[in-house]
Amino acid sequence: MGCNGCGTKVGTPAGCKNNGHCSSGGCSKLEVHDWLSDITADPFAKYNIHEVSFKSGARKGFYRNDKRFDVFTGDYVIVEAAQGYDLGQVTLSGELVRLQMKRKKIKEQEEALPSILRIAKDAELSLMEQARAKEKQTMLKARVLARNLGLDMKLGDVQYQADGKKATFYYTADGRVDFRELIKVLAAEFKVKIEMRQIGARQEAGIVGGIGSCGRELCCSTWLTSFKSVNTTAARYQNLSINQTKLSGQCGRLKCCLNYELDTYLDALRFVPEKADFLQLENGDAKLMKTDILKGLMYYTTKGSGTFYPISIDNVKMVLEMNANGKKPADITDLAEVETKSVEENIEFADVVGQISLASLDKKHKKQHHKPKKQVDAATSKNQNLGNASKSTPPAQNNPNPNKNQQQKRHFKPRNKDKRNDGNNPPNNNK
Repeated sequence: MGCNGCGTKVGTPAGCKNNGHCSSGGCSKLEVHDWLSDITADPFAKYNIHEVSFKSGARKGFYRNDKRFDVFTGDYVIVEAAQGYDLGQVTLSGELVRLQMKRKKIKEQEEALPSILRIAKDAELSLMEQARAKEKQTMLKARVLARNLGLDMKLGDVQYQADGKKATFYYTADGRVDFRELIKVLAAEFKVKIEMRQIGARQEAGIVGGIGSCGRELCCSTWLTSFKSVNTTAARYQNLSINQTKLSGQCGRLKCCLNYELDTYLDALRFVPEKADFLQLENGDAKLMKTDILKGLMYYTTKGSGTFYPISIDNVKMVLEMNANGKKPADITDLAEVETKSVEENIEFADVVGQISLASLDKKHKKQHHKPKKQVDAATSKNQNLGNASKSTPPAQNNPNPNKNQQQKRHFKPRNKDKRNDGNNPPNNNK
């Protein structure tokens, strides 16, 4: 419904009346933000600026499509360069490029953007592959030359231009480096135009790439485009131990992911009471040991006790208010929360095997294994008896010692000479 200020007048309407104008500002029919307000009304009008990336996103730029080629995301195009041409892949097209330029504060009216020359051909793609194949060997030689000149710098990556006429060296250094002599040596060695660019440690990790401690590819080498400052305060807010080896990433700096959940923790910290390190009780003070921010629990312990008692934030606030009024709770156990483990009552599967354990299976297997063995032994003994009966041997009942032959076949260890002579019989040395 419209407000009281709605009315029909000559020209611009005074009220909204679904016309999009309201002088009072009190009626908003949908209460939503129009995210497509800056998008052109003509859906068939293509935006003539494209975002082009080089070497798998290591470097990106915006280029005009003045000749109106049918370029789509993923196509390889030839673009203008300072000397010669370069070959890149279109990573963004359409109205999203306008929004990306707005986010990076690039105005198309003021910036003289280079243009797209043509769509890349197969011969140009093969030439680019040949230039890319020389990058690793070039970087190794350049590192040796920089070390021989005694420069305090680290070469992280080398990028050849698609036509092979220019090479860009990316390096990291703590301070300013005078690399004028290095440029002369590199130009004489590789016969190309040399460009030096200093980058940070995070940018170097994004160019080189790698696998993080989470097991996934590094954020800076996949999707992260802007690097925000990260400090140990973010780790303290999230109750993380200040351990440089665990908090540092591949670049040697603090991990960028420490900022991902920081806003959530800051919102939850607004409900945690301040100056709650100690709670006054009748049997002594309770000291705060740790705080589970997301669960809303604060763990306290008393003097002489090694047990941590989880107390909710509401109970902590109640105790602080009682202490401010000169009152003290009786015992900390009355305030502690009972942490119960969740038990799944609904079983989503049926045990078709039954109540069988590994031990029972092992016993059953052993019984089944020995039972046929006994049967085999009985059968073989029966055959042996039949065979022995056919031979001219006395029966077992007439033989007083049926196991005599087996005893004779046994192997006895020879006794020691000292033990064999008991002193009554003198040893016989005459052999």
